Amino acid sequence: MTTSWEVVKRLFEQCCSAAGKGECAGARLDKTVRWHIELQPWASPTPSLNYEASRFLKYISTSQISCEHTNLNSLKGYSKTAKKPWSICLDERFSLIHRIRSKQCRLYSLGLGNDDNQFELGMANSGCEVHRFDPSIKSAHIQEGRRLWYHRLSIDWRDPNPAIAAHKLHSNTKKLGTVLNEFGHQKIDVLKADVESAEWKILENLILEDVVEQIGQLVFEVHMHWPGFEVSGNDSTVVRYWYSLLRELELKDFRLFHTYKDLSKPQMFLKKEAFNASSCYTLSWCTNSCLRIQ
Repeated sequence: MTTSWEVVKRLFEQCCSAAGKGECAGARLDKTVRWHIELQPWASPTPSLNYEASRFLKYISTSQISCEHTNLNSLKGYSKTAKKPWSICLDERFSLIHRIRSKQCRLYSLGLGNDDNQFELGMANSGCEVHRFDPSIKSAHIQEGRRLWYHRLSIDWRDPNPAIAAHKLHSNTKKLGTVLNEFGHQKIDVLKADVESAEWKILENLILEDVVEQIGQLVFEVHMHWPGFEVSGNDSTVVRYWYSLLRELELKDFRLFHTYKDLSKPQMFLKKEAFNASSCYTLSWCTNSCLRIQ
C-alpha cells in the first residue's frame, strides 16, 4: 500500500524532474508532516466514559501555572467589562504586559457573529494590535480606530478547495497558518477563540502544523454538549480525543492557568446531565516562553 507520505514525495520528485535540477537546487522535503495527534492511553483497562470524563474534567480544572492578574480592568484604556471572562495573564513576570505597554502586542480573535467585542476594544485601547475574524461582517476589511481591524474571514482547520473557491465571489474560509503568512505576521501574543464547537478541529490543526509555536497565550471557549464538528466516535472515544488534544498542547509547552466554568449554559456533557459538568468552559494557557520578558 502506498502511504500519503510516499505520494507527496513522488510528486515532489516528479516536479523537480520536470523543472530541471536548477529549479530544485537546495530544495528539501523533510518528513515533518503530521496527519493526526497521538492519542493518550485509555484512562482505564477497558474504555469507559466515566473514567475518561473524570480524567478530562480533572485535567481542565487544575491550573498548571499560577497567574495572579488575569483581569483587563487593570489596563490603561480599559473601562468596560466583557460579557465573558476572557482571562489573559498580566503578571509582571510574563511578557504580555510588557508587550502591551510597549505597544508591540498582537491579538487575533476568532468568532462567529458575536456582538460582544469589549475584550477586543479593551486590548486595542491598551496598546494591542487587534485583528478580529468573523465571516458575518459586511465588508472584507474594516479598520476601527488605530489598532482594531475586522476581517470577513472564518478561521477553519482546512483551506477551501481551490477549484471550488475559484467559483465563489468571496472565499472566506482559511486556516490560521495561511492567514499568518498572508498578513506577514510571525507572532500572535494572544489567540482568543469562540467558534461554537469548531475549536477542537482548529486546535488540532494548529498543533499538527506547529502554528501554536507562534502563539504566546491561548484563550479558548470549549463546548462539550456534543463532540464538535468532524469529531467522531462513541462518547468515551470523543473524550479521550479531547484529552489527548490538550495533552499535545502541554507537550508544546503550554500551561493552563485559568478555567472558567459557565454556569449560565446548560449543564450537559455529551448530551447527558452528568459528571457535574457544564456544556461550556473558557480555558486559558500560556507558553513557558512567555515567562521571559521579551
